[in-house]
Amino acid sequence: MGCNTVERRVQVTALTADEAKAFFPDEVVTVAKTRLISVPGVTGKVALITIDNGHDHTRPSTFGPQSLVSLSAAFDEAAAASPAAIAVTGKPFVFAVGADLTAVGGATAREQAVTIGQLGHDVFRKFTESKVPTFAFVNGAVMGGGLELALSCHYRTLASNAAAIALPEVFLGLFPGWGGTQLLPNLIGPNDAVTVIFENALNQNKMLNPKQAHALGIADVLFDSADYLEQSLLWLASVVRGDVVPARREIDRGAGWDAAVARARAIVDGKTKGAAPGALKALELLELARANDLDRGYAAETEALADIVMSDELRAGLYSFDLVQKRAKRPAGAPDKSLARKVTKVGIVGAGLMASQMALLFARRLEVPVVLTDIDQARVDKGVGYVHAEIDKLLGKKRVSPDKANRLKALVSGSLDKAAFSDADFVIEAVFEDLGVKQKVFAEVEEFVSAEAVLATNTSSLSITEMASRLKHPERVVGFHFFNPVAIMPLLEIVRAGQTDDATLATAFAVGKQLKKSSVLVKDAPAFVVNRLLTRFMGEVVKSIDEGTPFEVADKATEPLGLPMSPLVLLQLVGPAVALHVAETMHGAFPDRFGVSENMKAFVKAGKTAVWQWDSTGKQTVDPEVQALWSFGEKPLTGDEVFARALEALAEEIRIMLDEGVVAEAQDIDLCMLLGAGWPFWLGGITPYLDRSGISEKVTGKRFLAPGVASVPA
Repeated sequence: MGCNTVERRVQVTALTADEAKAFFPDEVVTVAKTRLISVPGVTGKVALITIDNGHDHTRPSTFGPQSLVSLSAAFDEAAAASPAAIAVTGKPFVFAVGADLTAVGGATAREQAVTIGQLGHDVFRKFTESKVPTFAFVNGAVMGGGLELALSCHYRTLASNAAAIALPEVFLGLFPGWGGTQLLPNLIGPNDAVTVIFENALNQNKMLNPKQAHALGIADVLFDSADYLEQSLLWLASVVRGDVVPARREIDRGAGWDAAVARARAIVDGKTKGAAPGALKALELLELARANDLDRGYAAETEALADIVMSDELRAGLYSFDLVQKRAKRPAGAPDKSLARKVTKVGIVGAGLMASQMALLFARRLEVPVVLTDIDQARVDKGVGYVHAEIDKLLGKKRVSPDKANRLKALVSGSLDKAAFSDADFVIEAVFEDLGVKQKVFAEVEEFVSAEAVLATNTSSLSITEMASRLKHPERVVGFHFFNPVAIMPLLEIVRAGQTDDATLATAFAVGKQLKKSSVLVKDAPAFVVNRLLTRFMGEVVKSIDEGTPFEVADKATEPLGLPMSPLVLLQLVGPAVALHVAETMHGAFPDRFGVSENMKAFVKAGKTAVWQWDSTGKQTVDPEVQALWSFGEKPLTGDEVFARALEALAEEIRIMLDEGVVAEAQDIDLCMLLGAGWPFWLGGITPYLDRSGISEKVTGKRFLAPGVASVPA
């Protein structure tokens, strides 16, 4: 039959349907139903199990205790019919997207976490150890435990339109705990498994597309979606008859495995600095998978899963996931969406890189005319040319059709005359970060647009109330702050100025949603949320260097957070001139908390863009010119002292921001840091870390979140 089975009596964790319901009564149950069907070319029946939670594709199927018990019963029913094969598939557009994370987060004792791990292993392992061949017909989105179920089957087909394929657990602070760490490297090889489990997960949760999954060997065959089930069944028949024997890779368990583990360790060290327990457990389990002993490997996964589930880091990761999946979709304080005005044309003042990135995004998502203006034709042509070139790249990658590419190009145009905005409903400025310049731009635009046209600003730090103060209709001005790169960073800070009315604000949120951004309502306060906190954080690091702390010590001091990049590397990415400008703005607003480094002024004046330089081997050293121009004090700090100072400054600033009403709640601060600064899920943004480390109470006298929120219940 082409399948390798292991003779072992499967012991499913003793959990009845009633016990499973009592374990997690609020579970959205994914019901598994078995039907016997006839397939041409197969002697006997094929048992087809369909898993479906009863909702449409917007609520994908997940596995909690009741769902696993249902799947176990469906398998038993299928096996009892003595079929020629057993296949499992999902509801339209969705196979399954993994464990029900609410159930995982609901575990209050280690024993419960062990039960969740063991139950998943025992149920999925029925498919692995079946005496008849088992098939996963992966007809749509498949992630986490859903992919582990598919891997547990002997064979896999995949629909060519499956929307998302991934093992995202390490991104959340977890690891693939229902067989993924053991099965995947033994199917596709350890190096490719490292790509899926570690590299993609820690690269902002990158997904595989169907062609990539097939090329890696995760799927045996790829079928078009139109008649996907029929083709899958016919392919099943060919495998059962022995006409087709899917290829399996020869696995290098020696030097190749060593190299893969080393690569995984380098990725984990580079991305998490050892701060994510889930990633470290995944490393241990990858090494264990070399023996290809499922008894031992699954037992280790279960024990490790229990350890991680009962950790604060995992609870913070689940809190982050909930913020991104729920709070981001229902922004706190947003006006009724019925007040939003329709946007049929967009104007952009400026044609630089940021403006051009915005033009591309507006054209792709809104599919309405977008016109750029600037002070001379060369700049306008460059901006429009950038957008057209990016569309050509999308065409080359086959992400848009030739017809779609032509239509998108036709939507984007340029003009020197702001009269081109006369019929625009939404005009956003992206010019030099100077209040006077922006006031002048808005005054010019107001002469041409209707009284109801929204005027938006992409300012990162300036007062929007001041920007609007000289206009005839200041109520239609709103902050619309993107993060760079525009196409990738998911956060949009929507800023309500002093006069902004509800219709303008509702329109801004509606446009943000069309752009597929996660929007957070922010009060008009200096630098809003992300830039304010990053400026305070980085300011403390730079201050410690000014006082005499070596660059290396100060820059490595924040490693325990596992941030995506160190403060001085972030400075290079942002641009020292931009960072200095924001620091000066913040110093003007809050001189007691935000300083301006004289060394940074000299750094920018000298035209330097980075503290660090790297040689051909990747060795990092301080640029000698930077070392020479920097004036050091005589009060160096230790790394621990720098770390404490930076975190205490963050705690103080967050408390002040909440007291000022910059955002509705601490959850919005965390959402901004997750989506706008790329801070890790296992930090929970930042406030859960400040709470569990005791810094919140030390600095502000109280926690930001209630005990048990983003932490293990006491």
